[in-house]
Amino acid sequence: MYKSPDQFSSLFELLEYFNNEQICLAYLAEQRWQGEVECHFCKHTNVYELKGKTKRYKCAACRQQFNAKAGTIFEDSKIPLRKWYAAIYLILSHRKGISSYQLARDLKLTQKTAWFMGHRIRYAIKQGTFDKALDGIVEMDETFVGGKNKNRHADKKVKQCQGRSFKDKTPVFGMVQRQGELRAFVIPDTKAESIQPIVQDQVEYGSTIYSDEWHAYRGLNRYYDHAIVNHAARQYVDGEIHTNTIEGFWGQFKRSIIGIYHQVSPKHLQRYVDEAVYRYNNKALTDGHKALNLLQKSTGSLKYKALVYVKKES
Repeated sequence: MYKSPDQFSSLFELLEYFNNEQICLAYLAEQRWQGEVECHFCKHTNVYELKGKTKRYKCAACRQQFNAKAGTIFEDSKIPLRKWYAAIYLILSHRKGISSYQLARDLKLTQKTAWFMGHRIRYAIKQGTFDKALDGIVEMDETFVGGKNKNRHADKKVKQCQGRSFKDKTPVFGMVQRQGELRAFVIPDTKAESIQPIVQDQVEYGSTIYSDEWHAYRGLNRYYDHAIVNHAARQYVDGEIHTNTIEGFWGQFKRSIIGIYHQVSPKHLQRYVDEAVYRYNNKALTDGHKALNLLQKSTGSLKYKALVYVKKES
């Protein structure tokens, strides 16, 4: 038997350890509450465990019953936790992710169910990120997600969409601390009004920042030690000044979109960005630790209607 589920290095080991629902529920409760169970309804800690096959709790204050899945991405799901844990493992252990079609085949689910599970897992990823500001040396850059016009059928081509046009692309802004964490956000445009508030919120004042010559970064030298590389003049490295780290992440992320997911709508793009960021920030962990560590951040439920519903403009 393994010393800890965090040490799992294969899906087989995970499924061998989590071989029934009770073990899964017990591990979720341990990761979620760290030994002190909290009532899902009133947040009281005077809670006791009920007898029975299913691991359930009752609050002495509000008298409500609940289990470890209440208030998490697993709430109201009829899918066994064993399959949920396997889905988390598969999504996070693959460097470029895994499609909902492949996930459905691997776990014997419908594609619609696998797609929804994937988005719930990405929702959990979002809930537990970015606890401290970036500092030291921070690289920043923007990229655009969307198909290339030259690859489109003649009747699908978009006119005047070269360069930084947003007609057929969605901008994403990213920052990475050298030897540290990465942040990335879908933004409405690449103007200073959209980029600079994110920088000031996410990067410690006084840090060193490196960017290209894009005008949206002008003025950041009031708060940071700002140096640039002029990509327009084919300058990509000036000593230690470069943005190669964040650009390397963009390359990996786009391979994920192109090769695995093929097409991502702007509505859901941020969740796919969050998935890639989580995988990057936890790359030093084992696959088992990377996946099961997410259970500590699984609070908050995402309903199917909230995921797919698009509000009509009046």
